[in-house]
Amino acid sequence: MITIPNLLTFARALGIPVFLHFILNEKYSWAVITLMIGGATDYLDGKVARALNQESQLGALLDPAVDRLYIASVLIAMYLSELLPIWLLLLIVLRDLALALLVLFLKVAGKPTLEVTYLGKAATFNLLYALPLLLLTRTSDSLSEISFILGWAFAGWGIGLYLVTGIQYGATGIRKLRKV
Repeated sequence: MITIPNLLTFARALGIPVFLHFILNEKYSWAVITLMIGGATDYLDGKVARALNQESQLGALLDPAVDRLYIASVLIAMYLSELLPIWLLLLIVLRDLALALLVLFLKVAGKPTLEVTYLGKAATFNLLYALPLLLLTRTSDSLSEISFILGWAFAGWGIGLYLVTGIQYGATGIRKLRKV
């Protein structure tokens, strides 16, 4: 279904290769701007969907999928640019892969999919704030130190919430699979 929120989500998805182009060519300021636009559209698509009563099954599936793709591609690019340690990259990607498999099992079993929780959104938002701030450590000496501190503060909260919600989503999915 073509709706304004789904178009915003699709536009956010198109930002992924744009971001990768900028970061891999060391145009960090443009990469930060791309991430900021991605974060704004992530916020707006849900607000617009509720305000215009345009919530859809496609949007419910597409929005978290684009979020995961964005986060994974940003983390991989930042690892390749030596901005993030490998353990952080693996932790987040493995969590998302485990939940993707769980969603696949739910679909195959004909069970309802996992619903995004407020805490899950908070985890994603923290990571979406952290990543541009960490990129800013490469753009300017005047912003570098404060960006480093704030970026890792948001990353810490985001990673913690990401793991907690991963456990919560996992437990919910397993309960759904066990229901007859």
